[in-house]
Amino acid sequence: MKNLRYTILAVVLLVATAVSASAQTKVATVDMKKLFNGYYKTKLAQTSLENRKTELKKEIKDMADGLDKAQSDYKDLLDEANDPAISQDERDKRKQASQDKASEINNSRAAIEQFQRQAEAQLADQSQRMSANLISEIQKAVADKAKAGGYSMVFNSGSIEVVVFANGDNDITDSVLAQLNAGAPIDVSTPSTGVPLNISTNL
Repeated sequence: MKNLRYTILAVVLLVATAVSASAQTKVATVDMKKLFNGYYKTKLAQTSLENRKTELKKEIKDMADGLDKAQSDYKDLLDEANDPAISQDERDKRKQASQDKASEINNSRAAIEQFQRQAEAQLADQSQRMSANLISEIQKAVADKAKAGGYSMVFNSGSIEVVVFANGDNDITDSVLAQLNAGAPIDVSTPSTGVPLNISTNL
């Protein structure tokens, strides 16, 4: 991994050297992490994920409450099956009912565990798809801004493996972010603290 990192840095240095030798080549930098975190659609995606997580938690709680009720009923049936005050026939019926209830409890436990696994997988898939779509939109905005500004190359200043040095003179992050958030339906002035999305911010 270290050798790969050095190789990447060496390639970047060679590219930067070649770029500096060409008077017609314009290079810009952009902070992809800042763009992602500041993009209003990222906040909408995080809110959507948080809402879905809340819904799934409620469904799991309802299932758990049902399991608690079944366990309480099972205990009552066991008590009745051992109650000498009722007839043997009734005790046998309660015993059979308790066995049926025990089977129901086991099935409910398995159902809850399966639902939890599916819910986690669903959230992970939703997060991944949203991230991929957002990154694609941001990359397109960067490309459009670079073409409009006459830049031949854009480096991600948010990754130390891509940019060795940048003085910020040709950084287009803010202008791209303004373009992305143009007409946003919500206030994007405050950084989001919602559900983090699992993303890669490389160009």
